[in-house]
Amino acid sequence: MNVQTPKHMLGISGLGWRPARCRRVALVLQGGGALGAYQAGVYQALHEADIQPDWISGVSIGAINAALIAGNPPERRMERLTAFWESVTARTVWAFTPDGNVFRQMRNATSALMSASLGQPNFFSPRFPGPWFSAPGAAAATSYYETAPLRETLCELVDFDLINSSDIHFSVGAVNIATGNLVHFDNTKEAIGPDHILASGALPPAFPMVKIGNEHYWDGGIVSNTPLQYLLNHEDGLNALVFQVDLFNARGTLPSDITEVMGRLKDILYSSRTRHNTDVFRRVHTWKARLREALLKMPKELMSAEDNRLLEELEHQPEMTILQLIYQQKAYEGHAKDFEFSGTSMREHWASGHEDTKRTLKHEDWLAIPPPGGGIVTHDVHNKFRR
Repeated sequence: MNVQTPKHMLGISGLGWRPARCRRVALVLQGGGALGAYQAGVYQALHEADIQPDWISGVSIGAINAALIAGNPPERRMERLTAFWESVTARTVWAFTPDGNVFRQMRNATSALMSASLGQPNFFSPRFPGPWFSAPGAAAATSYYETAPLRETLCELVDFDLINSSDIHFSVGAVNIATGNLVHFDNTKEAIGPDHILASGALPPAFPMVKIGNEHYWDGGIVSNTPLQYLLNHEDGLNALVFQVDLFNARGTLPSDITEVMGRLKDILYSSRTRHNTDVFRRVHTWKARLREALLKMPKELMSAEDNRLLEELEHQPEMTILQLIYQQKAYEGHAKDFEFSGTSMREHWASGHEDTKRTLKHEDWLAIPPPGGGIVTHDVHNKFRR
């Protein structure tokens, strides 16, 4: 299933296809547990269209997918993504599921209960004894599961030397437990290893904190479930095409029972703040443009060296296009959708990401970088069809 490359896109050796005037293609991956297979489907469509990101950033399951992509050469990425998702969803839930939403709801509930009680192969396993029966300070006292299986899986499927030596910019978000601050582990600033990925996905109280150096970390989604802001704050003046892949939808219907309340609460808590982030970027971009105009009106003899340096910086403001892809929850999925790891659901999530991205790429005009001074534009294929 190949996506036709848009006519206005230009080939750049070694970097795949990208729009004219585009200096960066970024893939931004939100956290969301089992829903992360959607992101694998998104990458598959990009891979088929020969759109290769040169900055991959993620949080939680997004960090795992990011590592699987950045930690393998392009020709092996699909193989490694497939190996991961098939291995962690290999458990059989029911031998047969009758047709109909009610049966699928029951099957998904059973799958989520199995994940909670048994863990997931090659991902996480329950602690025995659990935290309620462990002494304070013991390793088992602060989480319900251990993630040693995930560490082994990452070491098998991800080449961390490649992450640290390639030209792909790689970053993952985590929270410093002592300070409560969001941090981003970035391969341009430090060597990335399995612990950085584990830290980004260490969602309490399920998973254990991860020690890196002298600090301890939890899942970055506690503070911000998308690393988009980190990318927007990166002031290097490069025009960018950004694929932001969200697993929780900020939009939703009014809940009608307690399980729907739990699901809607989770969506709101973990949905990305894309609109807020892009609105702030637009406002800053507008004020920078106005400051540049004001400086240009100043007499040259009144401008200081600092004024001239600032004017030079303001001459190179980037333009960005953000394509937002948001997983659309199925009618039979409940509040446990993020830890329902059945193979059937995984394949559905993957197919949804693949199809949504193919539909997005058909809109050639969406892929264009805004004109000089255009700032930032966003597109969402689902929002388009809601109008």
